[in-house]
Amino acid sequence: MFTAKDQEQILERGSNIPEILNQISHFKKGFPFLKTVEAAGIGNGIIRLTEQECNKLISYYESQLDKGIIPLKFVPASGAASRMFQSLFSFQEEASTNGEAMIILEKSQHKSVRQFFDRLADFAFSPSVLEKLGSLTNPDGTKNYLGILQAILSPEGLNYGFLPKGLLDFHQYSGISRTPAEEHLVEGALYGTDTSGVVRIHFTVSPEHLQLFKKKCRHAAEIFEKRYEVRYEISFSEQKSSTDTIAVDENNHPFRATDGKLFFRPGGHGALLENLNDLHADIIFVKNIDNVVPDRLKDDTIKYKKALAGLLLDRQQQIFSYLRLLEQPADQINNALINEMTRYLENELSTIIAGKALYHDKQSHIDYLISKFNRPIRVCGMVKNEGEPGGGPFWAIQSDGTTTLQVVESSQIDMKDPQQATIASRATHFNPVDLVCGVRSYKGEKFLLTEFSDPETGFISSKSKDGKPLKAQELPGLWNGAMSDWNTVFAEVPPITFNPVKTVNDLLRAEHQPL
Repeated sequence: MFTAKDQEQILERGSNIPEILNQISHFKKGFPFLKTVEAAGIGNGIIRLTEQECNKLISYYESQLDKGIIPLKFVPASGAASRMFQSLFSFQEEASTNGEAMIILEKSQHKSVRQFFDRLADFAFSPSVLEKLGSLTNPDGTKNYLGILQAILSPEGLNYGFLPKGLLDFHQYSGISRTPAEEHLVEGALYGTDTSGVVRIHFTVSPEHLQLFKKKCRHAAEIFEKRYEVRYEISFSEQKSSTDTIAVDENNHPFRATDGKLFFRPGGHGALLENLNDLHADIIFVKNIDNVVPDRLKDDTIKYKKALAGLLLDRQQQIFSYLRLLEQPADQINNALINEMTRYLENELSTIIAGKALYHDKQSHIDYLISKFNRPIRVCGMVKNEGEPGGGPFWAIQSDGTTTLQVVESSQIDMKDPQQATIASRATHFNPVDLVCGVRSYKGEKFLLTEFSDPETGFISSKSKDGKPLKAQELPGLWNGAMSDWNTVFAEVPPITFNPVKTVNDLLRAEHQPL
């Protein structure tokens, strides 16, 4: 299947032939659907914290900081902003003159574009647009629609058609704008500072944006270090080319570009598991780059980030205690303790043994408990579903027969199966990518995170290249399949903690506007 040049290309990318062949086999056989049992809900897999519980967990988190635990913020930030401006690009292609623009704006399909121009002054980047143009109107008094778009999207203007989402002006503070990257620096200072006053933040970025991120963060850190009396340690990484997946044609043969070389595509956000695996910290907060709010709305975010961290550390402390006890010879561990641990695994870590037990004697029971306790742990914030997209919380059956809590994307559910479709329709919450992760063992050793991923939870999609159709493959998603074999806890968080910006007009929502 592969020539000598192909094999050389594969090795240069850091990949290997067996892995590529495995990807091709997935194209041929497809990925199996996940077997969901029921949607998780409040009291059935999702914890709803009382105010008292919240405060107690926050205090516990802060006490563990005092004992020297190292927190870190992990922010996937490689996404380009171009999709935010899709409607503006379409409008720009239709209108070649300002007169045409005025006529086209009357069309119903450009309602969002009309809103954009009507409320241009409400965007944090509007002062920069005015500075570029000098005036937003033409000599005849009409709005300079095409000039405004040029000033925003083009390389000669703000270059928002090229920049990553993390470097756009999102919020306005008395004439000073702030980007999502800067908002994450502020967040880090408010809930992720260690006892030495150090804030560790890691951004995953695209190679073409790396220097821009470094410059912006370096400048912002100088300001925020003084304001919050902290010191930033900001690091960056790029998605590894070794995680790219091979593309195939409609017959599942390797797709070749016009130069004859094999064609690889990024493996989706699941590829970032490798980046996460490279980090060194006791707990890691994971949150998307565009999910930020102005300072006036940060209190709930800070509160629940700390509470989720406290919940993780509480569960982790008990797990570590059990694992140390399980190191003893089997004859020194009484059955009452084993039964207590089994109940904890089922009730607090939501790992249920269905039907026939996976162990048949005392030693195999102990081995089973060790295998289930000694793995990474995550606490996932869950928001009540109000129409926003996102993976949902479900009980699902794992390959070893256990039923566990999983974040499940709709593509993983067989919607043609009436029973599975009904279960999917009953989901009350979704995951807004609000995670706290524990990635060290009870011995203080870092887990190899790739060992706890389910390779059978990838995704195949149809794309094109050079006018020819192809099939692309995404790796198991970072917060669903890639963390499939983690200990998992779901906790409800308020909707105000989830304010993503998918289109430019989302910045017009009250949550992103100054008072």
